[in-house]
Amino acid sequence: MSTAGNGAHPPNVTMRDVAKVAGVSIATVSHVINDKPGARIGEDARRRVQDAVAALGYRPNALAKTLSQGTSRFIGLVADQIATTPFAGQIIHGAQDEAWRHGFVLLVANTDGNVDVENDAIAMMLEHQVRGILYSSWYHREIPVPAALHQTDSVLVDCFAPDSGLPAVVPDEVQGGRTATDELIAAGHRRIAFVNTTTPSPARTGRLAGYREALSAAGIDLDDALVFRASPEQEGGYRATPQIIASGATAVFCHNDRVAMGVYDGLREQGLRIPEDMAVIGFDNQDVIAAHLRPALSTVALPHYEMGAAGVRVLLGLDEAGVANPTLVRCPPVLRASI
Repeated sequence: MSTAGNGAHPPNVTMRDVAKVAGVSIATVSHVINDKPGARIGEDARRRVQDAVAALGYRPNALAKTLSQGTSRFIGLVADQIATTPFAGQIIHGAQDEAWRHGFVLLVANTDGNVDVENDAIAMMLEHQVRGILYSSWYHREIPVPAALHQTDSVLVDCFAPDSGLPAVVPDEVQGGRTATDELIAAGHRRIAFVNTTTPSPARTGRLAGYREALSAAGIDLDDALVFRASPEQEGGYRATPQIIASGATAVFCHNDRVAMGVYDGLREQGLRIPEDMAVIGFDNQDVIAAHLRPALSTVALPHYEMGAAGVRVLLGLDEAGVANPTLVRCPPVLRASI
């Protein structure tokens, strides 16, 4: 059955077919299609090749092009658990959108923290000659870097390794802690409690530093009696609530939204209203929690989407990133009804 006139093209059109229609050599077709630098090709020959490509519907073999150029239009992303963590999965979304914006496709490998799977995933990406690899953790922490990452351009996202020589993109924990406290100060509070986590992490030290900076900038005396430590989940916040109430605080900044949920329970149990009797702000913006508490929880968002996008830009050299100092991504406030 003839396909002439109906816009269809014969299958498996080759470079030889293009050369025959254009009346040039296969080498000339290759130079035009791959836009080879320094190739001496007349404008008439170039035009004939381009016309033949359009007429025949020729598509270059992507793998062959990758092998000839030494790189591909793929960017790899290797993650431990973010594909199965709803709010951290936004890292993938941000990286995917930014990669596509610059003509790249994102290849994602979720390893569930399995070192063997991780090594296999990186090896496979290197075999496909990816433009580079983003390596991400589902929470902000220092990590040991897989040795294979040094075989290509690599960027750490939501994690860091100071001695690795690799650039990193991480949330600005200090700014986030300062922003959360500033929102409570702006609402008129002077006696502000902070429920920090018991788990050592950049979030624990950074958010505490931001809390102290905001109080100092507002001329509010620092009172260590207002800083509490609790396990970073609902039960931790619930258990800390009697101490918060006894401290005379009128507002509380919680290390994360799960802690804030526990504080909600503890305050209600004591017959206290939010925000009338106690203002509450969280951190993370876990939508499944923050948007559905009553009243809806004001919080500070971890910028997962923005970190994924920034990681791609750093990898492609579009954003500058110092190796010694990670790129800090701002954590924005998400104001609802609890302050």
